[in-house]
Amino acid sequence: MENSTRANNGLTFKFIKHDLPSGLVVFFIALPLCLGIAVASGAPPFAGIICGVIAGLVVGFLSKSHVSVSGPAAGLIAILLAAITDIGYPAFLLSVVIAGGIQLLLGFIKAGTISNYFPSSVIEGMLAAIGIIIIKKELPHAIGYDKAHEGDFFALEKGAETGFFTELINAVNYAHAGIIMVTLVSIAILIAFNKIPVLKKIKAVPGALIVVVVGIIINEIFIRTGSKFAISEDHLVILPTPGNFQEFLGQFSMPDFSAFLQPKVWIVGATIAVVASIETLLCLEAGDKMDPYKRYSSANAELKAQGIGNILSGLIGGLPMTSVIVRTSANVNAGSKTKLSAMIHGTLLMVAVLLIPGLLNKIPMACLAAILIMTGLRLANPKVFKHMWHAGKYQFIPFLATLIAVVFTDLLKGVGIGLVISIIFILKGNMKLAYFFKKEEHHEGETIYMDLAQEVSFLNKAAIKQTLSHLPENSLLVINAAQTVYIDFDVLELIKDFVQYGSKEKNITVTLLNFKESYGVESSSLVHSD
Repeated sequence: MENSTRANNGLTFKFIKHDLPSGLVVFFIALPLCLGIAVASGAPPFAGIICGVIAGLVVGFLSKSHVSVSGPAAGLIAILLAAITDIGYPAFLLSVVIAGGIQLLLGFIKAGTISNYFPSSVIEGMLAAIGIIIIKKELPHAIGYDKAHEGDFFALEKGAETGFFTELINAVNYAHAGIIMVTLVSIAILIAFNKIPVLKKIKAVPGALIVVVVGIIINEIFIRTGSKFAISEDHLVILPTPGNFQEFLGQFSMPDFSAFLQPKVWIVGATIAVVASIETLLCLEAGDKMDPYKRYSSANAELKAQGIGNILSGLIGGLPMTSVIVRTSANVNAGSKTKLSAMIHGTLLMVAVLLIPGLLNKIPMACLAAILIMTGLRLANPKVFKHMWHAGKYQFIPFLATLIAVVFTDLLKGVGIGLVISIIFILKGNMKLAYFFKKEEHHEGETIYMDLAQEVSFLNKAAIKQTLSHLPENSLLVINAAQTVYIDFDVLELIKDFVQYGSKEKNITVTLLNFKESYGVESSSLVHSD
């Protein structure tokens, strides 16, 4: 199974028994988020659906990723809201087309290779942080505080009335008993499908589907019996329901091509392209890390796919898209094997809009909140913290810093902070790894061996200088360059100066072994102080 999945880079129906349930799970998660993100961005709700369908069908088909799922991105909400307000929706759609063109160009010039430089500690920290944010964002919806289901997983609300903890406190104040009951039943079903062996073997019917069906049935019983536990429309999925085909077509929009020469349109397009590309590369890297088969995706192919997707979305009135970690993680957790699951989710979005909007509008948001909370718990699993702790401080501290920064700022800022801290630790580690150091005690003094590493850069100069300055008097120093391929000029000068001058101050004898002629230092040169 593993080999065949690794080897297959194209579209296949071989694993449809796994991909169909996964696509269904992602569909249920993506549907309210497509609508919510559109509303939060100041766009028509249908714009989110357009984006989700194209992201699933077009980007899903063109992408080389097996598990990544794209759609409208919560991380772009602030940018989109400001842009739509400033230049208007038709001109904004032209910016989306321009953003897609820029991404397409970035893919062709192979700019996607930047993703290879994201440290694993930062990616792990980002994933755990997103898990925590998902749980935090969904807890209010899980108990009835559906003020606005924006799905804004990457941004922290700011202001006097909202905040990281304020919304949780408000959620308790506005708790709804019927919604809590649906949430608890939903979580119990999901746990049962993960823990009970008999249910785990039923791949054709995912736990998320059972959750949705049971949630609808419970609420219908509440409504028909006149129970006070009945869940109102404010806490259900809200999907546009056009009365006829003409109204359906009226939901599509065209970009304003007359605004092509406006600087603001290009600035918005470039901004969307940069932010969407970075988020996509981050999520792609994270998706590969979550993939149980550890397959690698082509970052450049993903940028091309995203570019084409955004061009098409902008042309017919849709929002811009990125690879989205929430959908991707849910896809992996649901057992997806190939990119067919992403295409299935896009197909289901299209079918749902066309055929069954009324039925989908009966789904309690609590059911979807329960699915996302379980996804968040998998991302922020205590085992991840334990694993990073045992990996050492150079891994754990950047991991923890990234997690905290993402939770309390946003995705890009948090990852940026994590990268800076990770680079500092990498540099610090490199400075200490310039050589292998050991001492041997003898009656005439100490013999100190310094075996230089394969590469000794200028970053190692400070550590080597400090070591040389702390050598004891009347000792023998042996510096061996047998394993060294490259020594920085500044480090060579430091060693030469110590041999000629520094060693005399403490009566230190220095022996140099296996130094190349090109270094300008004679090997086996023995220097004694006077």
